[in-house]
Amino acid sequence: MSRGTWLLVIAVVVLGLVGAGVPLFKQLEHYEEVVDQGPSPEVRANPYLAAETFLRQRGLTVNVTQALTTLPDIKEKPQTLMLLDTREKMTPAEVTRLLTWVRAGGRLLFVAEQLWDEKKGRSGDLLLDQLQIRQFMTRDVREQDRRREREQIKPIIPLTTPDIKAPDTPWPELTRLYVQNENEPAYMSFDPAFHLDDPQDHAQSWANSADATHMLQMVYGSGLITVLTDADLWKTRAIGKYDNAWLMWYLSQDSAVTLLLRTDHEDVFGLLWKYFPQALFALALCIGAGLWHSGMRQGPLLPEPSRARRQLGEHLRASADFILRRKGQHALLRALQQDILRRARQRHPGFEALPVTEQWQWLARITRQPTSAIGQALRPRLEERLSSPEFTRQVAYLQTLRNAL
Repeated sequence: MSRGTWLLVIAVVVLGLVGAGVPLFKQLEHYEEVVDQGPSPEVRANPYLAAETFLRQRGLTVNVTQALTTLPDIKEKPQTLMLLDTREKMTPAEVTRLLTWVRAGGRLLFVAEQLWDEKKGRSGDLLLDQLQIRQFMTRDVREQDRRREREQIKPIIPLTTPDIKAPDTPWPELTRLYVQNENEPAYMSFDPAFHLDDPQDHAQSWANSADATHMLQMVYGSGLITVLTDADLWKTRAIGKYDNAWLMWYLSQDSAVTLLLRTDHEDVFGLLWKYFPQALFALALCIGAGLWHSGMRQGPLLPEPSRARRQLGEHLRASADFILRRKGQHALLRALQQDILRRARQRHPGFEALPVTEQWQWLARITRQPTSAIGQALRPRLEERLSSPEFTRQVAYLQTLRNAL
């Protein structure tokens, strides 16, 4: 087939495909679809990123820190420090330094972390205890109010009572903040499960829901302290609701803002266990194998000695070693001395009735040893430890006397 024929065939096929695809192309519908891939890594790493962006859009200077090593400088510009994350490891020295900074003119905002313990008389939250602010569960407060009402004396009910119905509070689960020169309050979505109590009346302003107080504000020296029950209303998922964002701006207006998002860092081991547990497990296995290998015996085991090889002399020597370890040298010497006296009584009846001097003289004649040496050998010795050579000489001399009888 010639080249021209091939080109003609290809052109016919292409035209056929185009002609068949025109009706199909007319049936296609163009549309756009938005796929939500979730929050970005920055948002997942920082739940208060939207709050930072909002404050910067309002013209405020926002700094983020992870430690209380240095406090903002309040000499040039008013500063607001917001402690939004855990403060479990704050020390009393850090609390004192922080309150001194507030007394000099700083603004402090923090979240109450611990509940008041009636038995201990404290909550464990150093900042709360220092400021004499208490936090309770709202359900516990309601139960106390009911118990107090039951304990009160019931008033006399008149015969006719007007039918008066108290107006319902709109959105009782929301927290209301009344601002000067405003007719309507601002509404915030604090967690209604917690309640702040100020038994010493230190607070000058507060924000309440229908059943609890969720924000207290007090003047502290030249500064200002704001206590909250929670800061979840300023996280990314909730800051756009109600007046949550407005409250954050209202509490930090006309100042630079410093957000303390973490006061506690995970240690190296915690990070390794979080991201590399398999590597740590393999390392533990390697260390265990190394210890097992180093603890193994080097070389062949010694064969167990045969029981048939043990002779009477070995048993006697072992018995003497045991007595020497348990009872000491003088027990062995006394045993030899008593054996010598027993043999002397056997050879010379009435030996035990003789005076000690005559006994030594008789032994000297029998053993042909000096009387003074025999007396020194048989004389009771003080409970003092003898040197090895002296003990050996003493034992050898006593054995010589015993063998001579």
